[in-house]
Amino acid sequence: MSKTTALVTGASNGIGKAIAEKFAQEGYDLVIVARNLPQLQNLARDWQQQYKVKVTAIAADLSVAGGAQEVYAQVKQANLRISHLVNNAGYGLFGLFAESDLADEVAMLQLNMLSLTVLTKLFLPDVLSQRGRIMNLASTAAFQPGPYMAAYFASKAYVLSFSEALAEELSDQGVSVTAFCPGPTTSGFQDKAAMQNSGFVKGKTLPSAEEIGVLGYQAMMAGKRVYIPGVMNWLGAQAVRFCPRAFTTWLVKKMSLPV
Repeated sequence: MSKTTALVTGASNGIGKAIAEKFAQEGYDLVIVARNLPQLQNLARDWQQQYKVKVTAIAADLSVAGGAQEVYAQVKQANLRISHLVNNAGYGLFGLFAESDLADEVAMLQLNMLSLTVLTKLFLPDVLSQRGRIMNLASTAAFQPGPYMAAYFASKAYVLSFSEALAEELSDQGVSVTAFCPGPTTSGFQDKAAMQNSGFVKGKTLPSAEEIGVLGYQAMMAGKRVYIPGVMNWLGAQAVRFCPRAFTTWLVKKMSLPV
């Protein structure tokens, strides 16, 4: 059993891929999880050759009930112990809640919250036994309500709250929990969320997923509880603490409007 095996969900592209590759560069064995098995297998082959680490690819759909349990079962069947857990997989939906598809909303909440919680619960004994680390992908969306992405913003608020509480519970057991809260980033997220015309991203110069992924890895390894990359993102998250919530919600609505 490897004592330095990291599991990263949503590892086939974007921030998750960048975090996973950083682990490989640092000599960690990997379990990479996503829905696209051929893409994962290609990454596994490349990273094994380039970084001389073992990479196990697991195809799973974490947006359905039971997906997280299936990942855990496959990891245990492979006789692996996870020392570092990165719950990166997630997506958003852009548009009025009254007009969105119910099945899409439920799948998003399953992925962003329930599967994240189940994976953390199941792998926590492994992480504790090795005094490892956990990182959960929240977002700057976690700090305020988000009209036009109401359920997504709410799901990230859950991730932030859950991660901070768990970090305190584990503070005397040698395990850190990091809530990573990036702002809009160049990745496949905007396409999946169908928010290319949102004022949050259209016409904006956004940081790359590779840059943000490395910053997240560094924050996790430093044991930070909450990490918000970017000065403006950090200031925005702090500002909402001093503004009336009705004003904050109105402002986010204005910033989100299609342009």
